[in-house]
Amino acid sequence: MKKILLIGISSISLLYSCATNPITGKKELNFVSNSELFPSSFQQYGSFLKENKIITGTPDAKRVETVGSKIRAAAEKYAIYLRQPQYLNGYQWEYKLVDSKEINAWCMPGGKIVVYSGILPITKDEAGLATVLGHEVSHALANHGAQRMSASQLQELGAVGVAVATGSQSSEKQQMWQQYYGVGSQVGVMLPFSRSHENEADKIGLTLMAIAGYNPDDAVLFWQRMSTQSGGQSQPEFMSTHPSDATRMANLKALIPEARAIAAKVNAAK
Repeated sequence: MKKILLIGISSISLLYSCATNPITGKKELNFVSNSELFPSSFQQYGSFLKENKIITGTPDAKRVETVGSKIRAAAEKYAIYLRQPQYLNGYQWEYKLVDSKEINAWCMPGGKIVVYSGILPITKDEAGLATVLGHEVSHALANHGAQRMSASQLQELGAVGVAVATGSQSSEKQQMWQQYYGVGSQVGVMLPFSRSHENEADKIGLTLMAIAGYNPDDAVLFWQRMSTQSGGQSQPEFMSTHPSDATRMANLKALIPEARAIAAKVNAAK
């Protein structure tokens, strides 16, 4: 059993053995170039805007633009500090507030950002919004979208490997092995991979909001409000794409001194 599962899951081990991302300083899995990904991303963003109600001309819409611009400037400063200014070539920053009760925000590859109005009572102020936008922008800077696409391709490749390895067995056993592989690769690899992306985006986002002049302590306050809003109800962390609120807040508290130190260096650099 272990041998067959390893045939599939070993394909996903490539996750940690590819090119280095200049923003994170870590090796990343990425089969998709920005020149391929960005045009598709921008097209999807345009379609989304046409199908949803965009809020303009209000204080909230202005706040999204203001905070978004500060986070963008922070990202550009950080890239220059890391001597990677060319890394943001091709990004087309845009920030839109969408009328929706959904408590969410996202940033597509290439810098296209949406904030749902439903999250504003929880962000509360500019610092809370900077926490959200810093986190979402960091997903784009760390190429998390491309990495997830690439990981899914490897997961599918692993399933093919399992199929080949069990081809001589009965259809019932083949199906059983595929189910084992599906659960094993999801819980053992893909979900931890996704949680690592969330932790990485939290870390970079904390740094970006500090560079932008916001107090990183406010990131913890935002997540406290998020936890209160959810009533503390969530599925077990090992079954989730995201870390638990408690884990997230503990990680953020530990990262605040580093974020402040990096921000001071970036803002002092000429």
